[in-house]
Amino acid sequence: MCGIAGFLDLSGSAGRDRLETVVAGMADSLRHRGPDEGGSWVDERAGIALGHRRLSILDLSAAGRQPMISASGRYVIVFNGEIYNFRALRAELELSAAPERPGFRGHSDTEVLLAAVERWGLEDALSRFNGMFAFALWDRRERILHLARDRFGEKPLYYAWAGRVFLFGSELKALHAHPAFHSEVDREALVLLLRHGYIPAPHSIYSGVAKLPPATTLSLKLRGEGRSDPQLAPYWSAREAAERGCADPFTGSEKEAVEELESLLREAVALRMVADVPLGAFLSGGIDSSLIVALMQAQSSQPVRTFSIGFHESRYNEARFAQAVAQHLGCAHTELYVTPDEAMEVIPRLPVLYDEPFADSSQIPTFLVSRLARRDVTVSLSGDGGDEAFGGYTRYFWADLVWNRLGWLPFPIRRALGRSMTSVPPRAWEVLFQTFRALLPSEGRIGNAADKAERLGDILAAEGPEAMYWRLVSHWGNPAAVVRGATEPATILSRTDGAAGVLDFRRRMMLLDTVSYLPDDILAKVDRASMAVSLESRAPFLDHRVAEFAWRLPIDFKLRGGCGKWILRRILSEYLPAKLFERPKAGFGIPVYAWLRGPLRAWAEELLDERRLEQEGYFEAAPIRRKWAEHLSQRQNWFYPLWNVLMFQAWLEQERQPRSCSREALPARSG
Repeated sequence: MCGIAGFLDLSGSAGRDRLETVVAGMADSLRHRGPDEGGSWVDERAGIALGHRRLSILDLSAAGRQPMISASGRYVIVFNGEIYNFRALRAELELSAAPERPGFRGHSDTEVLLAAVERWGLEDALSRFNGMFAFALWDRRERILHLARDRFGEKPLYYAWAGRVFLFGSELKALHAHPAFHSEVDREALVLLLRHGYIPAPHSIYSGVAKLPPATTLSLKLRGEGRSDPQLAPYWSAREAAERGCADPFTGSEKEAVEELESLLREAVALRMVADVPLGAFLSGGIDSSLIVALMQAQSSQPVRTFSIGFHESRYNEARFAQAVAQHLGCAHTELYVTPDEAMEVIPRLPVLYDEPFADSSQIPTFLVSRLARRDVTVSLSGDGGDEAFGGYTRYFWADLVWNRLGWLPFPIRRALGRSMTSVPPRAWEVLFQTFRALLPSEGRIGNAADKAERLGDILAAEGPEAMYWRLVSHWGNPAAVVRGATEPATILSRTDGAAGVLDFRRRMMLLDTVSYLPDDILAKVDRASMAVSLESRAPFLDHRVAEFAWRLPIDFKLRGGCGKWILRRILSEYLPAKLFERPKAGFGIPVYAWLRGPLRAWAEELLDERRLEQEGYFEAAPIRRKWAEHLSQRQNWFYPLWNVLMFQAWLEQERQPRSCSREALPARSG
């Protein structure tokens, strides 16, 4: 796991010393991603400069250093991530190697990646890689710069033009470190932030700066003195994988499906346990993380190190479940109970951690558990990706249930019913659900009753199932009306053909989450939080073979009896008693909505000050102030839309500070 940065300067005016100085500065801005060492490589005639910061995971020797040149000398690479099947690829390469070709110098996956590209070409090599990665590859012979990102978008990569200089980097910090880079807020991206709480690829908070989409390559060929346009090409498609799975469903028995999936997951976990440094796992006590840890422990001769964060607010505390799971499996468990003050101390750091405004409040406990794990390990496995592949989110059965039972009602009646539900104060819903909980069907026994009731009222006003999903993933109903001078750009979530070919409504929701919410929220959150403390996070559920098999499974192997992840529960029951994991799903959250009315009120009030909003010129103040007043009075819980605005405001405040101050504000590495 590392940080990469670089540029291609088409002006021809930069000398070698200048290229090296600038790219070293870009790479050093990513020191938190790679604290062990840094390196650079430049070609003055081509104007190419590559920078790297290394977090040593595999081959800790000098043979693993980057930038790395291929055996033939044709390619130079800076690489962030892991190729998990590098040993199998290396064996295949060695078997087919010509006798006169030199062997491998070390045992890093980077060297195997380069050898694979030399042997099979970039496109074929990418199809063989099982990993998480973002890399820049310079082809010295063809004078082409290639950028590539893994299938699901686990590792980030930004790029932009700054005049005649093409820039790229793992984080926006690296682009800022180039003297030619200038930034301006993209108001359309700001609309998307208010809509979803994150900015979906290819957009970024800056105009002219893009995120490379997952499973995509970018190729930029040097053509004389002219500026050529980068060519983007997908090498894998989640949508096509879903369509193939639906067209070729698994026809075996339930027992056979459980056995095949368990075998795939065991191998995915085993591949991700390969490291030359201490390794552990995040453990929340939920289905996904518990299964990953169970499969780790089943393949380990030593107790697996596990880590969890606890909160004294019982509604948000899953630490006791994690501890019980770890004890049953025989893990070496570490937990830390965090006070509200300790959690709130993270909030001022968030703009620096994430570089662009990001409003998933579980970013706070994710950073805290990453910092805890980094005290003892350098690599930590997680359960990320299980919800999207196996139906873990309540909206998958909740939205389908609502539409099937109430969709027949005329639209005006549903809209009136929805409006009446959203007018009920949150506290009243909590009391109502607790009173009648025993009378509700199992699928209705959910946590966060007030939030779910508000959501239900909102989606009842949807005209169809796609519109229902759109409302479910929206925090502001019409965010373009809140951002001054902006329109909302189309995304895969707003296009009606975004999940075409996947016939079942529930599967369509899973696919849309896989291509947007997963990479741009979940994986971005984990990457920035873990890399801020120089911790590598690995996600076995994102092995593409697991995901492709999941798409072949019948929907009732995932959603059954009002619960998601049925097949994962079946596998987990072989390792744990059901009482340790059978309970309502709880998100990885903290009560920030309540803190906004208490200890965070002054901070929020300053950022949401009406005069400040008017002077800064990004937002219409009236709708924001109205929601703020209603939230403070507890008439409504407007946490999600308000947090989106607050995260932009906090980011904007940080953005106006000198860049050197931003660097120093990064959390120190723990260890």
